[in-house]
Amino acid sequence: MYPRTLLIAAAALLLTACATPQRDVPDRVGPLEIDPVADGVYALIGPTAGRTEENRALNANYGVVITDEGAALIDSGAAPVAAEVLHEAVRAITDEPVEWVLNTGSQDHRWLGNSYFAERGAEIIALERTVAGQKEFAEEHMERMEEVLGEEAAADIEPVHADEPAGGDRHRVELGGRTLELRYFGDAHFPGDANVWLPEEEILFSGDMVYVDRMLGVHEWSDVASWQEAFHEAMETLEPKTIVPGHGKVSSPEKVRAETGDYLDYLVEKVGADAKEWDPLNEVMDRYREAPDFEHLRHFDDWHPTNMNRTYLQFEE
Repeated sequence: MYPRTLLIAAAALLLTACATPQRDVPDRVGPLEIDPVADGVYALIGPTAGRTEENRALNANYGVVITDEGAALIDSGAAPVAAEVLHEAVRAITDEPVEWVLNTGSQDHRWLGNSYFAERGAEIIALERTVAGQKEFAEEHMERMEEVLGEEAAADIEPVHADEPAGGDRHRVELGGRTLELRYFGDAHFPGDANVWLPEEEILFSGDMVYVDRMLGVHEWSDVASWQEAFHEAMETLEPKTIVPGHGKVSSPEKVRAETGDYLDYLVEKVGADAKEWDPLNEVMDRYREAPDFEHLRHFDDWHPTNMNRTYLQFEE
């Protein structure tokens, strides 16, 4: 015979569980796959294809962290129409409102949806160096979104930045019982690229410092040597258990090292080293055109020659 008080407590727990059933989170909202990463932490995985009107230029990854006081969204999309899809994904996960938006970078799909959430009361959080990059590239990226999303959708874009961006390379915030850190390890795909680190969960939202499943892209403004150093410093300093890359599936440290770190090493230690020795560009391109360790990555044929060319020119200078 169990004590009467124990039976009453068990009945109360059963009633509570029945009254608050666990939310049935869908696998996908629009172009975004919803991937549970940890308790209250979700990755929103965009396609590895290019930006299109159909995918709302959401060809990147985003994050949702549920706290006791609301939801924190990591990156906001490239326009209000993209932010609306992100908001729909958040609402599929939780009833909590989006109270904070953390920006990891200055590329369009990282922040040009800020205005949508700011109008709904969300606080925008970013580092000063990230906001500087956003301001530098804003006009160019808004013009590009007009080409991708059309005039009507692009007309709604309003550049909105963090009201009080944080100085330095590390900004720690306590949001509804959760600890999140914005960390900067060096310029990468874009100047001012940052990461969001969840120290208690040992989860890294890498922003565009990490690509898996698809080839990373070196732009004219990318700093390959800094990107290589930033990647290795982040991995060695944080030692994350799980990485939500800027592009591709949620990954282990081993996978991101193989598909981002090793490729950056390849560019710097082979293409860059030969450029510093003044080897002719065409010979260097031919020498390293075949890269079997990376040929499985999507967009390899398009991006690898471009990446080699831009790496060579940076190291030649």
